[in-house]
Amino acid sequence: MATEDPKDNTEEDPMAAWAEALEEQKSAAPDPEQGGPLSGAEPPPRQAFNKDGTMQDINMVLDIPVTLSVELGRVKVPIKYILQLAQGSVVELDALAGEPMDVLVNGYLIAQGEVVVVNDKFGIRLTDVVTPSERLRRVSRGG
Repeated sequence: MATEDPKDNTEEDPMAAWAEALEEQKSAAPDPEQGGPLSGAEPPPRQAFNKDGTMQDINMVLDIPVTLSVELGRVKVPIKYILQLAQGSVVELDALAGEPMDVLVNGYLIAQGEVVVVNDKFGIRLTDVVTPSERLRRVSRGG
């Protein structure tokens, strides 16, 4: 008879598994003072400078909802191919198996990561985050 680990309550509470995964992420995070939605800590106040050099508090935009999506891959096909698709059809994508997936916010690449599964739900573990300066450069030139 196996003894049960008191921490292993994932079958009873699916949120406990996510909490455990997030806790593991926090302990492996390189900069715990950075804060953010997964750290459990309030991020430090962010400020930006106006063109005239005065500071502007940008906390007012931090609660604006955005669409975060994970892209497995893409492929361009003619419409006639789409019309021939049926249940069980396989569509080959341009991404290779095991390749990192792109994490997009409102269509802009912000990170890459690998798929994780916790209690039959998919998530993504970020492996490479685009620097803020690189994000701004990509946005300013249109992608």
